[in-house]
Amino acid sequence: MGEREKGILAVVTTDKNKVTGAVPIFIAEDEAEKEKVALFLAKTLDAMVHDLENGCYFIVKH
Repeated sequence: MGEREKGILAVVTTDKNKVTGAVPIFIAEDEAEKEKVALFLAKTLDAMVHDLENGCYFIVKH
């Protein structure tokens, strides 16, 4: 299996109205779940979590 291209791999949010797009979007119940899901995805995808400070995290491969 080849290495994934660089770019945004996913978005994790508690507010589904803040995001739309062509990457997977994970809706968390609360802040704790949002952080847990984001960190798990980043670890699994060998990527980084970035906080947009608007209720959304995005997972990106640099």
